[in-house]
Amino acid sequence: MQDSVNALFTQWDVPPLVTCALAVTAAIYIAGWIRIRRTRPQQFPAARLAAFLGGILALFVAVASPLDTFSESLLFMHMAQHFVLMSVAPPLIVLGAPVVPMLRGLPRGLIRGVLRPVFRSQVIHRLGSVLVRPRVAWIAMNAAFLLWHIPAAYEFALRSENWHNCEHACFFFTSLMFWWPIIEPWPFRRRGSRWMILPYLLLADFVNTGLSATLCFSGRLFYPSYAAVARPFGLSALNDQIAAGAFMWVCGSTIFLIPAIGITMRLLAPKRRRTASPAWVAGAR
Repeated sequence: MQDSVNALFTQWDVPPLVTCALAVTAAIYIAGWIRIRRTRPQQFPAARLAAFLGGILALFVAVASPLDTFSESLLFMHMAQHFVLMSVAPPLIVLGAPVVPMLRGLPRGLIRGVLRPVFRSQVIHRLGSVLVRPRVAWIAMNAAFLLWHIPAAYEFALRSENWHNCEHACFFFTSLMFWWPIIEPWPFRRRGSRWMILPYLLLADFVNTGLSATLCFSGRLFYPSYAAVARPFGLSALNDQIAAGAFMWVCGSTIFLIPAIGITMRLLAPKRRRTASPAWVAGAR
């Protein structure tokens, strides 16, 4: 038992390619943040830099820490990994308002020679605006969340490393889409009432609650692979599933309800108090 507990803190498996990609992304953002801060210090305080780097660190923890090492033997750890990929890293990265700092951090030759024609394309602009529309983002995130947790799809991903990585990429990128209209990172401007974000969040919580409750109370094992491996800590596969469902229920609901409460309080506050909020917290609109 003691060895298993120690392994929770010591069994790190650092993927070189992903780690390098995360390090390069962080370096580009830092360079761009330093440049844009000279002209927009109020919109890009140190807190925004900390948020973005916190998101990058969360991604590293998700793919390199024991969350990944134990994901094939403990459903609880796998669900915790998914939580980081969907509900911790994406909102932190979006809070960093990454678009402009990432562009400002890239070499100017690359921007002028390769990326400028791309970003001038009307097709790219339209595609970007469609992807972060609340309806599209909500469907994409929740569809990825539900479909990959169907037993057949989940078991398939466990058997294939490439598909497992694809699953995680789906979770992360659709979650970036999901959090975008909630946080509204500068220079993004969304049309429509801010009140619509409340059902957007609450309905997502309803989906999460439905899946979590199913894992907790079904009384049967959804993912047989966890019964076919050595069980750490003497935890049965069914109890592991119940613990995973409870974790998803509590933490998932919390991560949806906190911004819902914050947005409600902001919308109900007097107009003077709303405009007095720090620009980076208010989405830097």
